[in-house]
Amino acid sequence: MRKTLFLIGMMGCGKSTVGRLLSGMLGCAFVDLDEEIERREGRSIPEIFAEGGDASFRLSETAALREACSASPCVVATGGGIVTREENIALMRETGLVVFLCRPLEDIIATVRQDTRPNLAGNKEERMRTLYAEREALYRRAAHIAFDNRMSPYHSAKALSQAQEIRDIL
Repeated sequence: MRKTLFLIGMMGCGKSTVGRLLSGMLGCAFVDLDEEIERREGRSIPEIFAEGGDASFRLSETAALREACSASPCVVATGGGIVTREENIALMRETGLVVFLCRPLEDIIATVRQDTRPNLAGNKEERMRTLYAEREALYRRAAHIAFDNRMSPYHSAKALSQAQEIRDIL
């Protein structure tokens, strides 16, 4: 790959699962930004949120994103809120191809576990609808392409690996 491929979208839309499969199909490295944040910080995402709140997490997220952008081109699964900072959008668009994985919100709500998502405290369904309403336009603006991710992870990764926009960055 000559450029990094960034997968963005709501939590539970398939970024990590599809990203791992896609990186294998493309023969490049895979970076899960949430895992990188946990490695760098030495604590879990829920712990980071509990101790420093959203603002602290977002600073760690941007630092991990900068590191991913400076590494060899790879597939990067971002966190759902990566688009809430303009700096992150600019970094991704300047250094790679940004793909918005679109999945119906009802499907996401049905599959996302609340216990591992610190920003879903309270009513999960209401919180997810609010987050989606706040972020959908940001995802669309940040993305070079939007991809309908209603297929199985394997079939989604396969379709992405064959998409002309992605083949053009190889």
